[in-house]
Parts: sequence; C-alpha cells; structure tokens
Amino acid sequence: MHDHFVAPFINIIHFFAKHFGGSYGLAIIAITMIIRFLLLPLMLKNYKSQKLMQQKMQNLKPEMDALQNKIKNTNNAEEKAQLQQEIFGLYKKHNVNPLNIGCLPLLIQTPILMALYYAIRGDQTLSSQSFLWFNLGTPDIVMTLIAGLLYYIQFKLSIKDMNETQQKQMRFMGLLSPIMITVFSFSSPAVLPLYWTIGALFLIIQQYIARNFIKIEILVQQKN
Repeated sequence: MHDHFVAPFINIIHFFAKHFGGSYGLAIIAITMIIRFLLLPLMLKNYKSQKLMQQKMQNLKPEMDALQNKIKNTNNAEEKAQLQQEIFGLYKKHNVNPLNIGCLPLLIQTPILMALYYAIRGDQTLSSQSFLWFNLGTPDIVMTLIAGLLYYIQFKLSIKDMNETQQKQMRFMGLLSPIMITVFSFSSPAVLPLYWTIGALFLIIQQYIARNFIKIEILVQQKN
C-alpha cells in the first residue's frame, strides 16, 4: 500500500508545497479542493437523487400519515405488522428509499484519508510542518472542533428543505458524520481535520449553489 498509494501521495503533497512557497498547509488545501471538484459530479447527482426522493416522500405524505395514524390507534400486534408491510409496500411501489443518502463519494474518500494519515505519519518533513497556529503532524483541539462544527452546520443545511418526518429519519445518519470526525480528530494529526474543514466549507457552498440549480431542474422535469 505504501509504495503504490502512500508514497505517490507524499510526492503529490511535496509537489504542491513547492509551488506554494513551501507551505504544506496550502498544499493540503489545494489537494482537498481538487478532490472535491473531481467528486462534484457525483455529489450533484447524489444531491439531485435526494431532492427527488424528498419530493416523492412529500407526495406520499397523506397516505403515510393515514397508515401511521392507524398504527398509533391499534393495539393489535398483527394489525400493526400488516400496516408496516403496507408502508414498505408503498415505498416499493413508488421506488422510495428514505435512507438512500448515497455513500459512493464517502467510500471514494476513504483511501484518500488513509493515504493522508499514513503520509503525515511516515514522512518527517510533512509531520514537522506548521500552518497557521498548529502543527500538521500533531492533534489540534481547535481544528478538531472547527471540523466537527462545520460538518454539523453542513448536515443542518442539508436537511433544511425536508419535512419533520424526513428530518427525524435522517437525524441519526446525519449526526454520525460530525461526531465521528470530531472523535477521530482528537487523536489524529491536524492535517485530517484541516482536510475535513476545507471539505465541509466546499460542501456548504456547493449546497447553496445546488439547491437553486437542482430545484429549477426538478421543476422543469415535472412540467415536462
């Protein structure tokens, strides 16, 4: 893994640092932005799928509310199970998966994060570099909190247009990301929360742009 992935990644970081006046922090930011731009088509496709799913859920709301009220008003376990099956049948009929959040962009980033982690651990030049107030190779509480907070803000923005039911369904999965990022960053080199911080800022800007663009595209599709 080191020779085929980590070592080339180290060379890429050194290459960018050389072109940013020796600033490894700026090199990491530039690499993060490039990765995010490469992932942008996937992220926009995922965002569009989520918006279409939300629209379908909104259209199903009257039927869903009726079934959920029946579940609340019955004490019969067999009848509750049957009503739950009707809800699943409704999802299947309209091709709705309320938990479909699209994991491909996250999976693609996993090897990048691993390479970044092992690069900073295995290269003394990288691990000894400072950027702003922190050292890239040692944990930093401030960067950790910034990364966690920005991912929480990004999550809140992502569910802003959802109804209350959808927000409840997404709450666990949505909060998992900022919690895991914060916990993992406490004991990791500050380069990782730096990567996540820039990534979160990119996502927040992306959501503001995509919200208007995708909304217009969906409205056009519905009219056609």
